[in-house]
Amino acid sequence: MIKILKTTDKDFKTQLEATLHRGETQGEKVEAIVKSIIADVKKDRDSALIAAVAKFDGWSPKSGGELAVNEADMKAAYDALEPKLKEALHTAHDRIAAYHKELKPKSWITTEANGTILGQKVTPVDRAGLYIPGGKAVYPSSLLMNAIPAIVAGVGEIVVCTPTPGGEPNPLLMAAAHLCGIKKMYKIGGASAIAAMAYGTETIGKVDVITGPGNIFVATAKKLVFGDVNIDMIAGPSEIGILADESANPSWLAVDMLSQAEHDELAGSYLVTTSEKIAEESAKEIERYLKELPRSEISSVSIANNGIIVVCKDMKEAIDIMNDIAPEHLEVCVTNALELLPFIKHAGAIFLGHYTPEAIGDYMAGPNHTLPTGASARFFSPLSTEHFMKKSSIISFSKEAIKELGGQCAVIADVEGLFAHKESVLARVNAK
Repeated sequence: MIKILKTTDKDFKTQLEATLHRGETQGEKVEAIVKSIIADVKKDRDSALIAAVAKFDGWSPKSGGELAVNEADMKAAYDALEPKLKEALHTAHDRIAAYHKELKPKSWITTEANGTILGQKVTPVDRAGLYIPGGKAVYPSSLLMNAIPAIVAGVGEIVVCTPTPGGEPNPLLMAAAHLCGIKKMYKIGGASAIAAMAYGTETIGKVDVITGPGNIFVATAKKLVFGDVNIDMIAGPSEIGILADESANPSWLAVDMLSQAEHDELAGSYLVTTSEKIAEESAKEIERYLKELPRSEISSVSIANNGIIVVCKDMKEAIDIMNDIAPEHLEVCVTNALELLPFIKHAGAIFLGHYTPEAIGDYMAGPNHTLPTGASARFFSPLSTEHFMKKSSIISFSKEAIKELGGQCAVIADVEGLFAHKESVLARVNAK
Protein backbone atom coordinates (compact mmCIF):
# COMPACT_ATOMS: atom_id res chain seq x y z
CA MET A 1 0.00 0.00 0.00
CA ILE A 2 1.33 3.41 -0.95
CA LYS A 3 2.14 5.79 1.91
CA ILE A 4 -0.07 8.87 2.40
CA LEU A 5 1.55 11.72 4.33
CA LYS A 6 0.32 15.12 5.41
CA THR A 7 2.68 18.07 5.67
CA THR A 8 1.24 18.60 9.17
CA ASP A 9 2.54 15.19 10.34
CA LYS A 10 5.33 15.49 12.90
CA ASP A 11 7.60 13.08 11.01
CA PHE A 12 6.66 14.32 7.53
CA LYS A 13 10.13 15.49 6.48
CA THR A 14 11.80 12.33 7.80
CA GLN A 15 9.46 10.03 5.90
CA LEU A 16 9.69 12.09 2.72
CA GLU A 17 13.50 12.06 2.80
CA ALA A 18 13.56 8.31 3.44
CA THR A 19 11.46 7.73 0.32
CA LEU A 20 13.46 10.05 -1.92
CA HIS A 21 16.94 8.81 -0.94
CA ARG A 22 16.50 5.33 -2.38
CA GLY A 23 19.36 3.04 -3.35
CA GLU A 24 22.16 5.28 -2.06
CA THR A 25 23.88 2.60 0.06
CA GLN A 26 24.89 0.57 -3.01
CA GLY A 27 27.29 3.21 -4.31
CA GLU A 28 30.71 2.21 -2.95
CA LYS A 29 30.25 -1.51 -3.59
CA VAL A 30 29.07 -0.95 -7.16
CA GLU A 31 31.87 1.51 -7.90
CA ALA A 32 34.53 -1.02 -6.91
CA ILE A 33 33.00 -3.62 -9.24
CA VAL A 34 32.73 -1.14 -12.12
CA LYS A 35 36.32 0.06 -11.71
CA SER A 36 37.47 -3.54 -12.08
CA ILE A 37 35.36 -4.02 -15.23
CA ILE A 38 36.72 -0.83 -16.79
CA ALA A 39 40.30 -1.86 -16.01
CA ASP A 40 39.73 -5.26 -17.64
CA VAL A 41 38.33 -3.67 -20.82
CA LYS A 42 41.20 -1.18 -21.05
CA LYS A 43 43.71 -4.02 -20.62
CA ASP A 44 42.17 -6.97 -22.49
CA ARG A 45 39.86 -5.12 -24.90
CA ASP A 46 37.77 -7.56 -27.01
CA SER A 47 38.70 -10.48 -24.76
CA ALA A 48 37.18 -8.67 -21.78
CA LEU A 49 33.97 -8.01 -23.73
CA ILE A 50 33.69 -11.65 -24.76
CA ALA A 51 34.16 -12.75 -21.13
CA ALA A 52 31.50 -10.25 -19.96
CA VAL A 53 28.97 -11.48 -22.52
CA ALA A 54 29.55 -15.09 -21.47
CA LYS A 55 29.13 -14.16 -17.81
CA PHE A 56 26.10 -11.86 -17.98
CA ASP A 57 24.25 -12.60 -21.23
CA GLY A 58 24.51 -16.38 -21.47
CA TRP A 59 26.24 -16.83 -24.82
CA SER A 60 29.85 -17.14 -25.93
CA PRO A 61 31.04 -15.24 -29.00
CA LYS A 62 34.20 -16.70 -30.50
CA SER A 63 35.58 -13.32 -31.55
CA GLY A 64 34.90 -9.61 -31.17
CA GLY A 65 33.45 -9.58 -34.66
CA GLU A 66 30.53 -11.74 -33.48
CA LEU A 67 29.45 -8.88 -31.20
CA ALA A 68 28.39 -6.81 -34.23
CA VAL A 69 24.80 -6.86 -35.44
CA ASN A 70 24.49 -7.42 -39.18
CA GLU A 71 23.03 -4.47 -41.12
CA ALA A 72 21.01 -6.88 -43.25
CA ASP A 73 19.39 -8.24 -40.08
CA MET A 74 18.44 -4.70 -39.04
CA LYS A 75 16.75 -4.13 -42.39
CA ALA A 76 14.98 -7.48 -42.25
CA ALA A 77 13.63 -6.63 -38.79
CA TYR A 78 12.37 -3.30 -40.08
CA ASP A 79 10.75 -4.89 -43.15
CA ALA A 80 8.99 -7.42 -40.91
CA LEU A 81 7.29 -4.79 -38.74
CA GLU A 82 3.51 -4.77 -38.62
CA PRO A 83 2.20 -1.81 -40.67
CA LYS A 84 0.62 -0.07 -37.65
CA LEU A 85 3.83 -0.33 -35.61
CA LYS A 86 5.96 0.83 -38.54
CA GLU A 87 3.69 3.84 -39.04
CA ALA A 88 3.83 4.67 -35.32
CA LEU A 89 7.63 4.48 -35.26
CA HIS A 90 7.84 6.75 -38.31
CA THR A 91 5.49 9.28 -36.72
CA ALA A 92 7.55 9.27 -33.52
CA HIS A 93 10.79 9.56 -35.54
CA ASP A 94 9.54 12.57 -37.50
CA ARG A 95 8.20 14.39 -34.43
CA ILE A 96 11.41 13.81 -32.46
CA ALA A 97 13.51 15.01 -35.41
CA ALA A 98 11.39 18.15 -35.90
CA TYR A 99 11.63 19.09 -32.22
CA HIS A 100 15.39 18.54 -32.02
CA LYS A 101 16.04 20.57 -35.16
CA GLU A 102 14.63 23.54 -33.25
CA LEU A 103 17.16 22.87 -30.47
CA LYS A 104 20.22 22.79 -32.71
CA PRO A 105 22.64 25.60 -31.73
CA LYS A 106 24.07 27.76 -34.49
CA SER A 107 27.44 29.38 -35.10
CA TRP A 108 27.51 33.18 -34.98
CA ILE A 109 29.90 36.11 -35.57
CA THR A 110 29.75 39.80 -34.61
CA THR A 111 32.01 42.65 -35.74
CA GLU A 112 32.85 45.74 -33.67
CA ALA A 113 33.61 49.18 -35.03
CA ASN A 114 37.35 48.85 -34.32
CA GLY A 115 37.59 45.67 -36.40
CA THR A 116 37.29 43.13 -33.59
CA ILE A 117 35.57 39.92 -34.66
CA LEU A 118 33.99 37.73 -31.98
CA GLY A 119 31.83 34.68 -32.34
CA GLN A 120 31.22 31.04 -31.73
CA LYS A 121 31.75 28.04 -34.00
CA VAL A 122 29.49 25.05 -33.29
CA THR A 123 30.56 21.66 -34.66
CA PRO A 124 29.34 18.10 -34.06
CA VAL A 125 31.56 15.53 -32.38
CA ASP A 126 33.12 12.96 -34.70
CA ARG A 127 31.79 9.83 -32.99
CA ALA A 128 28.95 9.22 -30.52
CA GLY A 129 28.17 6.10 -28.48
CA LEU A 130 24.58 5.30 -27.54
CA TYR A 131 23.73 2.91 -24.73
CA ILE A 132 20.27 1.34 -25.09
CA PRO A 133 19.00 -0.81 -22.19
CA GLY A 134 17.81 -4.34 -22.89
CA GLY A 135 17.56 -6.16 -19.57
CA LYS A 136 14.09 -6.10 -17.98
CA ALA A 137 12.45 -4.55 -21.05
CA VAL A 138 13.24 -3.48 -24.61
CA TYR A 139 13.16 0.20 -25.54
CA PRO A 140 13.15 1.05 -29.27
CA SER A 141 11.90 4.48 -28.18
CA SER A 142 15.18 5.05 -26.31
CA LEU A 143 17.10 4.30 -29.49
CA LEU A 144 15.07 6.93 -31.36
CA MET A 145 15.51 9.45 -28.55
CA ASN A 146 19.29 9.03 -28.47
CA ALA A 147 20.05 8.52 -32.15
CA ILE A 148 17.93 11.28 -33.65
CA PRO A 149 19.55 14.20 -31.74
CA ALA A 150 22.97 12.85 -32.79
CA ILE A 151 21.85 12.64 -36.42
CA VAL A 152 20.36 16.15 -36.33
CA ALA A 153 23.59 17.44 -34.80
CA GLY A 154 25.54 15.99 -37.73
CA VAL A 155 27.62 13.38 -35.88
CA GLY A 156 29.85 11.54 -38.34
CA GLU A 157 29.60 8.04 -36.84
CA ILE A 158 27.14 6.60 -34.34
CA VAL A 159 27.78 3.43 -32.34
CA VAL A 160 25.02 1.59 -30.46
CA CYS A 161 25.63 -0.88 -27.64
CA THR A 162 22.85 -2.94 -26.05
CA PRO A 163 22.79 -6.07 -23.87
CA THR A 164 21.61 -9.13 -25.76
CA PRO A 165 20.68 -12.07 -23.54
CA GLY A 166 21.18 -15.30 -25.48
CA GLY A 167 22.94 -13.48 -28.29
CA GLU A 168 19.78 -12.72 -30.26
CA PRO A 169 19.23 -8.96 -30.77
CA ASN A 170 15.69 -7.76 -30.21
CA PRO A 171 13.92 -7.24 -33.56
CA LEU A 172 12.30 -3.98 -32.42
CA LEU A 173 15.67 -2.48 -31.53
CA MET A 174 17.13 -3.60 -34.85
CA ALA A 175 14.16 -2.13 -36.71
CA ALA A 176 14.52 1.21 -34.90
CA ALA A 177 18.25 1.20 -35.65
CA HIS A 178 17.57 0.69 -39.37
CA LEU A 179 14.97 3.47 -39.33
CA CYS A 180 17.63 5.80 -37.90
CA GLY A 181 20.29 4.68 -40.38
CA ILE A 182 22.54 3.10 -37.73
CA LYS A 183 25.43 1.16 -39.26
CA LYS A 184 27.24 -0.04 -36.14
CA MET A 185 25.37 -1.88 -33.41
CA TYR A 186 26.98 -4.21 -30.87
CA LYS A 187 25.65 -6.95 -28.60
CA ILE A 188 27.29 -5.85 -25.35
CA GLY A 189 25.80 -4.17 -22.28
CA GLY A 190 26.55 -2.97 -18.78
CA ALA A 191 29.72 -1.28 -17.61
CA SER A 192 31.71 -3.24 -20.21
CA ALA A 193 29.88 -1.47 -23.04
CA ILE A 194 30.52 1.95 -21.51
CA ALA A 195 34.22 1.15 -21.10
CA ALA A 196 34.47 -0.16 -24.67
CA MET A 197 32.97 3.02 -26.11
CA ALA A 198 35.07 5.25 -23.84
CA TYR A 199 38.45 3.61 -24.50
CA GLY A 200 38.00 1.46 -27.60
CA THR A 201 38.71 -2.19 -28.35
CA GLU A 202 39.73 -4.06 -31.50
CA THR A 203 36.05 -4.16 -32.54
CA ILE A 204 34.47 -1.05 -30.98
CA GLY A 205 36.12 2.28 -31.68
CA LYS A 206 36.56 5.02 -29.07
CA VAL A 207 33.81 7.67 -29.15
CA ASP A 208 33.69 11.30 -28.05
CA VAL A 209 30.40 11.29 -26.15
CA ILE A 210 28.28 8.56 -24.55
CA THR A 211 24.55 8.98 -23.96
CA GLY A 212 21.66 6.80 -22.88
CA PRO A 213 20.09 5.40 -19.70
CA GLY A 214 20.97 2.21 -17.85
CA ASN A 215 21.10 0.50 -14.48
CA ILE A 216 23.32 1.51 -11.56
CA PHE A 217 26.36 -0.23 -13.11
CA VAL A 218 25.92 1.70 -16.37
CA ALA A 219 25.38 4.99 -14.54
CA THR A 220 28.46 4.40 -12.37
CA ALA A 221 30.57 3.52 -15.41
CA LYS A 222 29.52 6.75 -17.16
CA LYS A 223 30.49 8.69 -14.05
CA LEU A 224 33.94 7.06 -13.95
CA VAL A 225 34.79 7.54 -17.64
CA PHE A 226 33.62 11.17 -17.70
CA GLY A 227 36.60 13.34 -18.56
CA ASP A 228 38.10 10.79 -20.91
CA VAL A 229 34.85 11.07 -22.85
CA ASN A 230 31.83 13.34 -22.47
CA ILE A 231 28.48 12.02 -21.20
CA ASP A 232 24.91 13.29 -21.22
CA MET A 233 24.15 12.87 -17.51
CA ILE A 234 24.31 10.32 -14.68
CA ALA A 235 20.77 8.98 -14.61
CA GLY A 236 19.29 6.75 -11.96
CA PRO A 237 15.92 4.98 -11.63
CA SER A 238 12.96 6.55 -13.42
CA GLU A 239 10.58 8.78 -11.46
CA ILE A 240 7.38 10.78 -11.79
CA GLY A 241 6.04 13.68 -9.77
CA ILE A 242 2.42 14.80 -10.04
CA LEU A 243 0.88 18.06 -8.80
CA ALA A 244 -2.88 17.66 -8.47
CA ASP A 245 -5.84 19.63 -7.18
CA GLU A 246 -9.47 18.59 -6.68
CA SER A 247 -10.12 18.74 -10.45
CA ALA A 248 -7.82 15.75 -11.15
CA ASN A 249 -9.03 12.26 -12.03
CA PRO A 250 -7.81 9.78 -9.36
CA SER A 251 -7.86 6.87 -11.80
CA TRP A 252 -5.65 8.77 -14.24
CA LEU A 253 -3.29 9.83 -11.45
CA ALA A 254 -2.96 6.23 -10.29
CA VAL A 255 -2.12 4.76 -13.69
CA ASP A 256 0.28 7.63 -14.38
CA MET A 257 2.18 6.82 -11.18
CA LEU A 258 2.25 3.15 -12.13
CA SER A 259 3.60 4.05 -15.59
CA GLN A 260 6.89 4.75 -13.83
CA ALA A 261 6.61 2.07 -11.14
CA GLU A 262 6.47 -0.65 -13.81
CA HIS A 263 9.97 0.28 -15.06
CA ASP A 264 11.77 -1.31 -12.11
CA GLU A 265 11.64 -1.81 -8.36
CA LEU A 266 13.67 1.35 -7.67
CA ALA A 267 11.46 3.69 -9.73
CA GLY A 268 9.88 6.54 -7.75
CA SER A 269 6.27 7.81 -7.92
CA TYR A 270 5.28 10.99 -6.06
CA LEU A 271 1.81 12.55 -5.94
CA VAL A 272 1.55 15.93 -4.20
CA THR A 273 -1.99 17.22 -3.88
CA THR A 274 -4.07 19.85 -2.10
CA SER A 275 -7.01 17.44 -1.79
CA GLU A 276 -7.24 14.73 0.87
CA LYS A 277 -10.07 13.13 -1.13
CA ILE A 278 -7.89 12.92 -4.26
CA ALA A 279 -5.11 11.37 -2.18
CA GLU A 280 -7.32 8.64 -0.73
CA GLU A 281 -9.10 7.82 -4.00
CA SER A 282 -5.81 7.71 -5.92
CA ALA A 283 -4.39 5.24 -3.39
CA LYS A 284 -7.44 2.99 -3.89
CA GLU A 285 -7.10 3.21 -7.68
CA ILE A 286 -3.42 2.22 -7.45
CA GLU A 287 -4.42 -0.93 -5.55
CA ARG A 288 -7.05 -1.72 -8.16
CA TYR A 289 -4.64 -1.32 -11.08
CA LEU A 290 -1.97 -3.42 -9.37
CA LYS A 291 -4.29 -6.41 -9.57
CA GLU A 292 -4.49 -6.02 -13.35
CA LEU A 293 -1.02 -4.97 -14.53
CA PRO A 294 1.18 -7.60 -16.26
CA ARG A 295 4.25 -6.17 -14.47
CA SER A 296 2.46 -5.90 -11.11
CA GLU A 297 5.21 -7.73 -9.25
CA ILE A 298 7.73 -5.02 -10.13
CA SER A 299 5.18 -2.21 -9.74
CA SER A 300 4.07 -3.38 -6.28
CA VAL A 301 7.61 -3.31 -4.91
CA SER A 302 8.25 0.10 -6.45
CA ILE A 303 5.06 1.64 -5.09
CA ALA A 304 5.52 0.15 -1.61
CA ASN A 305 9.15 1.24 -1.24
CA ASN A 306 9.42 4.36 -3.38
CA GLY A 307 5.87 5.66 -3.78
CA ILE A 308 4.33 8.45 -1.75
CA ILE A 309 1.25 10.68 -1.69
CA VAL A 310 1.56 14.02 0.08
CA VAL A 311 -1.42 16.14 1.17
CA CYS A 312 -0.60 19.86 1.36
CA LYS A 313 -2.46 22.85 2.78
CA ASP A 314 -2.31 24.78 -0.51
CA MET A 315 -0.78 24.74 -3.99
CA LYS A 316 2.13 26.99 -3.02
CA GLU A 317 3.26 24.43 -0.45
CA ALA A 318 2.74 21.65 -2.99
CA ILE A 319 4.92 23.42 -5.58
CA ASP A 320 7.65 24.08 -3.00
CA ILE A 321 7.76 20.37 -2.13
CA MET A 322 7.85 19.38 -5.80
CA ASN A 323 10.66 21.84 -6.53
CA ASP A 324 12.64 20.18 -3.71
CA ILE A 325 11.96 16.75 -5.25
CA ALA A 326 13.02 18.06 -8.71
CA PRO A 327 11.47 15.06 -10.51
CA GLU A 328 12.49 13.59 -13.83
CA HIS A 329 8.89 13.87 -15.10
CA LEU A 330 6.39 16.36 -13.66
CA GLU A 331 2.69 16.24 -14.47
CA VAL A 332 0.66 19.32 -13.54
CA CYS A 333 -2.90 17.98 -13.22
CA VAL A 334 -4.74 21.10 -12.08
CA THR A 335 -7.20 23.66 -13.38
CA ASN A 336 -5.33 26.22 -15.51
CA ALA A 337 -2.03 24.30 -15.39
CA LEU A 338 -0.21 26.87 -17.54
CA GLU A 339 -0.59 29.45 -14.75
CA LEU A 340 1.65 27.36 -12.47
CA LEU A 341 4.49 27.09 -15.00
CA PRO A 342 6.37 30.24 -13.81
CA PHE A 343 6.61 28.78 -10.31
CA ILE A 344 8.06 25.41 -11.35
CA LYS A 345 11.84 25.63 -11.13
CA HIS A 346 13.16 22.07 -11.19
CA ALA A 347 11.89 19.26 -13.45
CA GLY A 348 13.32 17.31 -16.37
CA ALA A 349 10.11 17.50 -18.42
CA ILE A 350 6.86 19.28 -17.54
CA PHE A 351 3.50 17.89 -18.69
CA LEU A 352 0.72 20.47 -18.44
CA GLY A 353 -2.95 19.64 -18.08
CA HIS A 354 -5.18 16.64 -17.47
CA TYR A 355 -4.78 15.33 -21.03
CA THR A 356 -0.97 15.24 -21.09
CA PRO A 357 0.21 11.98 -19.50
CA GLU A 358 3.92 11.43 -19.07
CA ALA A 359 3.69 8.40 -21.39
CA ILE A 360 2.94 10.60 -24.43
CA GLY A 361 6.34 12.20 -23.86
CA ASP A 362 8.04 8.81 -23.73
CA TYR A 363 7.06 8.05 -27.30
CA MET A 364 5.29 10.58 -29.44
CA ALA A 365 5.36 14.22 -28.29
CA GLY A 366 8.83 15.09 -29.65
CA PRO A 367 10.93 16.30 -26.67
CA ASN A 368 13.53 13.85 -25.42
CA HIS A 369 12.68 11.24 -22.81
CA THR A 370 16.31 10.88 -21.66
CA LEU A 371 16.01 13.10 -18.60
CA PRO A 372 17.81 13.95 -15.34
CA THR A 373 16.78 11.90 -12.30
CA GLY A 374 17.41 11.86 -8.55
CA ALA A 375 16.88 15.62 -8.14
CA SER A 376 19.62 16.34 -10.71
CA ALA A 377 17.04 18.37 -12.67
CA ARG A 378 18.34 21.17 -10.46
CA PHE A 379 21.41 21.35 -12.73
CA PHE A 380 21.05 18.86 -15.62
CA SER A 381 18.93 19.26 -18.76
CA PRO A 382 17.21 16.75 -21.06
CA LEU A 383 19.27 15.08 -23.78
CA SER A 384 19.38 17.29 -26.88
CA THR A 385 21.39 18.05 -30.00
CA GLU A 386 23.76 20.14 -27.85
CA HIS A 387 25.06 17.00 -26.14
CA PHE A 388 26.46 15.90 -29.51
CA MET A 389 28.03 19.26 -30.38
CA LYS A 390 30.86 21.38 -29.07
CA LYS A 391 31.51 25.10 -29.18
CA SER A 392 34.68 26.97 -30.04
CA SER A 393 35.15 30.67 -29.36
CA ILE A 394 36.16 32.86 -32.31
CA ILE A 395 38.41 35.88 -31.64
CA SER A 396 40.08 38.18 -34.17
CA PHE A 397 41.62 41.59 -33.25
CA SER A 398 42.61 44.23 -35.74
CA LYS A 399 45.66 46.46 -35.28
CA GLU A 400 43.36 49.23 -34.09
CA ALA A 401 41.58 46.95 -31.64
CA ILE A 402 44.77 45.62 -29.98
CA LYS A 403 46.01 49.19 -29.47
CA GLU A 404 42.65 50.16 -27.95
CA LEU A 405 42.36 47.29 -25.44
CA GLY A 406 45.90 45.97 -25.15
CA GLY A 407 47.02 48.45 -22.49
CA GLN A 408 44.26 47.48 -20.09
CA CYS A 409 44.92 43.82 -20.81
CA ALA A 410 48.59 44.31 -19.89
CA VAL A 411 47.61 45.95 -16.59
CA ILE A 412 45.65 42.87 -15.52
CA ALA A 413 48.41 40.49 -16.67
CA ASP A 414 50.95 42.53 -14.72
CA VAL A 415 49.05 42.34 -11.40
CA GLU A 416 48.73 38.57 -11.87
CA GLY A 417 52.50 38.35 -12.24
CA LEU A 418 52.39 36.87 -15.73
CA PHE A 419 55.18 38.79 -17.49
CA ALA A 420 55.05 36.95 -20.83
CA HIS A 421 51.31 37.52 -21.05
CA LYS A 422 51.87 41.27 -20.63
CA GLU A 423 54.74 41.40 -23.12
CA SER A 424 52.82 39.29 -25.67
CA VAL A 425 50.15 41.98 -25.81
CA LEU A 426 52.41 45.02 -25.51
CA ALA A 427 54.64 43.76 -28.33
CA ARG A 428 51.71 44.31 -30.65
CA VAL A 429 50.48 47.53 -29.01
CA ASN A 430 53.92 49.11 -29.42
CA ALA A 431 54.65 47.74 -32.87
CA LYS A 432 55.52 50.44 -35.45
